[in-house]
Amino acid sequence: MRKLALALLLLAPALALAQESAPQLQDDPRVAKFRDVERGFFVGFEAGYQGFVDTPTADKNKYPLAGSSGGSAGGLLVGATLGVDIGPLLSVAVYGQGTSQRAGANYGAFDLLSLGGDVRVALKSWRDRNDWQRLFLYAHARGGWARTSPEGLFGTSDIVVAGGPGIEYFTKLRHFSVGAAVDAVYATKAAAVGFAIYPTLRYTF
Repeated sequence: MRKLALALLLLAPALALAQESAPQLQDDPRVAKFRDVERGFFVGFEAGYQGFVDTPTADKNKYPLAGSSGGSAGGLLVGATLGVDIGPLLSVAVYGQGTSQRAGANYGAFDLLSLGGDVRVALKSWRDRNDWQRLFLYAHARGGWARTSPEGLFGTSDIVVAGGPGIEYFTKLRHFSVGAAVDAVYATKAAAVGFAIYPTLRYTF
């Protein structure tokens, strides 16, 4: 029994040395590696509701029945963005957005089409169980040139600025994220204040 114990004591250092010198297993290079949340170039879509608190008449001679204002207006909003993420907290994009607004009966309806730039900054994020930043609270600002029709009613051309908070969730489908935003809107030439509420869908390449 003593001889067996002595033999085990003598073999223990040799076994430990053999374990340390054993080659480390390498990751299989053929195994695909994916990120749970994709970042980079993206295309986005938005659709919702936009309204204006007041709709002044740009050319009262051309539209005498419209009066000085058509009152409040509202209608469908649709848009698209094309941009890039600069890290997980900042993104820049160009956007195009169109809305069809209906005001008072005498004033009628008008369309507003805008094109410009958008900047978004994440204010807070929440991680999932795998430690991926997946849910974001953000603020964004955008501004661009806008064209209205019919000409002379709400205006002809304008500069429209907008911005506000939003929330975005990066789904388990990796490339897709969904969210919603609430914006304050201001048409500078018309001096008209409005708002927009719209859900968003984004695909990141």
